[in-house]
Amino acid sequence: MELVRATEAAAIRATPFIGRGDKNAADGAAVDAMRAFLGTVNFDGLVVIGEGEKDAAPMLYNGEHVGNGRGPACDIAVDPIDGTSLTAAGRQDALSVIAASDRGSMFDPSAVFYMNKLVCGPEGEGVVDISRPIGDNIRALAKAKGKEIEAMRIAVLDRPRHAQLIEEIRAAGAGTRLLLDGDVAGGINAARYDSRIDMCVGIGGTPEGIITACAVKALGGVIQGVLSPKDDQERDKAIAAGHDLDRVLHAGDLVKGDNTYFVATGVTHGELVDGVQRNGHLIRTESIVLRSKSGTIRRVVGDHLVEKWL
Repeated sequence: MELVRATEAAAIRATPFIGRGDKNAADGAAVDAMRAFLGTVNFDGLVVIGEGEKDAAPMLYNGEHVGNGRGPACDIAVDPIDGTSLTAAGRQDALSVIAASDRGSMFDPSAVFYMNKLVCGPEGEGVVDISRPIGDNIRALAKAKGKEIEAMRIAVLDRPRHAQLIEEIRAAGAGTRLLLDGDVAGGINAARYDSRIDMCVGIGGTPEGIITACAVKALGGVIQGVLSPKDDQERDKAIAAGHDLDRVLHAGDLVKGDNTYFVATGVTHGELVDGVQRNGHLIRTESIVLRSKSGTIRRVVGDHLVEKWL
């Protein structure tokens, strides 16, 4: 619940900027609010995935310690707004996100910024393989889920790099859900049992992949990733850091152990959670809290007095 307070604060502070066209202002407000509330949490949190390096990100930078220092030592990943462009445009599926796990358990994403990912629900365990053609994976997962291929919906970030991938998905007979931004929400929806999305695929951020892995562990789903350097310089950097660029990374590689938490509060409305809503003197938020050790999924609805926030 302490972590929920931090994502709620970030989401609420971002709401005046929804649809205003200024994604940096929205992100800045969310970062400031999240940082302030994380400072009250009873833990020693090390930011493994934050807003960037210290010089470029004075708030919630990689390597920063947050919390009051009196609780367990944790790795944390923060994304005050996953979907800043969505927020600025007033579109759906923007989230405020925190993931936490035991100290030293999160994969270091600093060497390679992008990763090719495949995420689906537990039916995909031992069935899908990111190294196989997407059509094969769609057919195999459809069979495992007992669905017609035509009923399968595959989420993909709408980027020029995915043009061929999108063609192959449609050629296999499945439909696409093109994501403008925010592939954390896309991945989690693919792993949920009650979602209309069956699989999320394509190249997105490595940090987002680690955050998604924390949620997938609690959902019992499947995540596979392969590091995808953007150029020769990054490839050489990754090899020098000891990374095998052909290795398929699974949930246990991206975050070790069975003690992960994932918390998200909706900034704008989406399939995962509702966005922030103002009704008279109240602000309503909806959050989702996932814990891998217990396999628990909780939804938290909060009503907040406007006078305390805006």
